[in-house]
Amino acid sequence: MNPIVEDVLNQLKTPGNTSINPPENFNFAFDVIDYQAEHDDKLAYIAVNADASEIVEHRFSDLKQRSAQVASALRNQGIDKGEFAVVILPRIAQWYEVIIGCAKAGVVSMPGTNLLTSKDIEYRIKKADASTVIVSPEHVDKIDAIRANCPTLKHFIVVGDASEGWVSYEEALASAADTFTREDAGGNRNDDLMMAYFTSGTTSDPKLVPRDYSYGLAHLATGAFWLDLKQNDLHWTLSDTGWAKAAWGMLYGPWIMGSAMVLYNGSGFDADLHLNLIKKLGVTTFCAPPTVFRMFAQMELSGFDLSSIRHTVSAGEPLNPEAIRIWEAATGTTIHDGYGQTETVNIVANRPGLEVRHGSMGKPVPGFDVQIIDDDGNPVADDEIGHIALKVTDPNPLGLFDGYYEGRTERNRAAFRHGFYYTGDTATRDADGYIWFVGRSDDIISSAGYRISPFEVESVLMEHPAIVESAVVGKPDELRGHIVKAFVVLGEGYSASDELTQEIQDFVKTTTAPYKYPREIAYRESLPKTISAKIRRVELRDEA
Repeated sequence: MNPIVEDVLNQLKTPGNTSINPPENFNFAFDVIDYQAEHDDKLAYIAVNADASEIVEHRFSDLKQRSAQVASALRNQGIDKGEFAVVILPRIAQWYEVIIGCAKAGVVSMPGTNLLTSKDIEYRIKKADASTVIVSPEHVDKIDAIRANCPTLKHFIVVGDASEGWVSYEEALASAADTFTREDAGGNRNDDLMMAYFTSGTTSDPKLVPRDYSYGLAHLATGAFWLDLKQNDLHWTLSDTGWAKAAWGMLYGPWIMGSAMVLYNGSGFDADLHLNLIKKLGVTTFCAPPTVFRMFAQMELSGFDLSSIRHTVSAGEPLNPEAIRIWEAATGTTIHDGYGQTETVNIVANRPGLEVRHGSMGKPVPGFDVQIIDDDGNPVADDEIGHIALKVTDPNPLGLFDGYYEGRTERNRAAFRHGFYYTGDTATRDADGYIWFVGRSDDIISSAGYRISPFEVESVLMEHPAIVESAVVGKPDELRGHIVKAFVVLGEGYSASDELTQEIQDFVKTTTAPYKYPREIAYRESLPKTISAKIRRVELRDEA
């Protein structure tokens, strides 16, 4: 570990310290990737193709050279420092090369999920005035269709066979220098933009979140306190490359700790293959969304050797106790929940050494003063619903963005007030300091004087054997203000009926406080979701 990285980690570990002072010109590409290549050229990642017939190990020296070629190639193409580049690539080696190469050259990478449509891509290009696109062949036609609408676009690079009007990635690298230094880059400050992500857009249009060069360093909090990573770990996070979760678990979090990673490029989800790869590759730490663990819970896990796993994490949605129990029986590991946003790093977690209370996100991560407060910035009482907020310090908390890119006005005034960053999420805090997620601020249901968490009702609904997916919203009601309405997807072998509706309602009444039960239940084949697979409750509220 680079001594400057180690110093920041020690600052984070200092009890009560929320004022972290990073170096002024940190660059993850040089200070982590190149440093590791020069001082301990160990395994960086294992690239695995869809059917696992090709498994290729890549060392840090490989990434150092290839990212240098990318940086040189970007300069050769006339792409200047500070320009935005849309990057839409699957889980392949070139994604790493491009992201690290952009950081070296000072080009602001803007990862996008492979599910983006032409309209989505156009929206992102225009928000950032992007000059460059670096994509795989399946996105070429999408971008060609919107070229005329995007006058800032000048550079078109494809990772694969080149089409007319496109530059071949490999050809560009072949003529580029294989070294690229800080001096070649012209240096950078911590507050220079390094990359940008878009929010998932569950309650509004996606927002552009700029991240500066300190962002990679800030993921020490993610790698050390949530993922619990060590130098000899092989970590595997299941995520699309376009989501900020990839930055957490497929990029900065593991590499800042010196760990190696699995980069599996499969389409769809083959549960057997994933479980077998854990044994074959020797995965030691594993992160997956709750939907994956629920799928694993339906399998006979005793048929798989999962003994290499020593630590498991998950985040993002309710995980029912039965799925947690089954995974723990199979691996000996408890699933550690955590919390953060595109706008932050991991700021709340069930950290190693902390008693895990299932259903709780855990406690604030070292280095962050996370509080549950009211609209005026005052702490709420234990077990009362309030806003999840991060205390703004001087200097800024490491890993907290400094405002949305577009406009930086109304949205920023709503997010930053009373000396806090308001996350837009709500939670309760118990007497022992554990934080329990409630839902987005916009999603809280006020019914007959009660404040009801959709998240809590959804968690109960997921315990019913007939339900595989659920979403809860408030429906306007003349008497109560709002009532709880549930949209559910049924599992195989179940069909909608008045009898099932009554059964589900009775189940909720007896499992949680009776006033929280859904007075209306609508059955759906599927629920509306964002491209990052989050439920768009705004659509369901409109429908209700």
